[in-house]
Amino acid sequence: MGNSDIRRLDREIKATTKKLEAVRRGEWWPLNGSERRAMARALAGGSYRAARGRSTGRAEQRMDTTGFSAETRLNAELAALHGERQRLITEAARTKAAKKSSGWW
Repeated sequence: MGNSDIRRLDREIKATTKKLEAVRRGEWWPLNGSERRAMARALAGGSYRAARGRSTGRAEQRMDTTGFSAETRLNAELAALHGERQRLITEAARTKAAKKSSGWW
C-alpha cells in the first residue's frame, strides 16, 4: 500500500485524462460499448435522413447527448481516482507519523 499504489493510480489518472480529452475532441475510441452503439445508431439514422433530404437535427442531438454522457462518466471516474489517490496519501502519512511517534523508524 505505498508508493506503488500511488504510482498505479497516477497512471490511471493520466490515462483517464487522455480519454476525457479525446471525448471532448469527438473521438470514439474512449467510448464504451453501449456508447459506441448509440453513436452508430444516431449516425446511421442521420445519414439515412440526410440521404432522403430531411433534417438530421435529432440524430445530431443524440450524438451530442451520448458524447456528453461519456464525458460525465469519465469525469466521475477521474474524481473517484483522485479521491482514492488522496486517501492513499493520507493513510501513508498517518502510518509514517505513527511510526515516528512510537520511537522506531
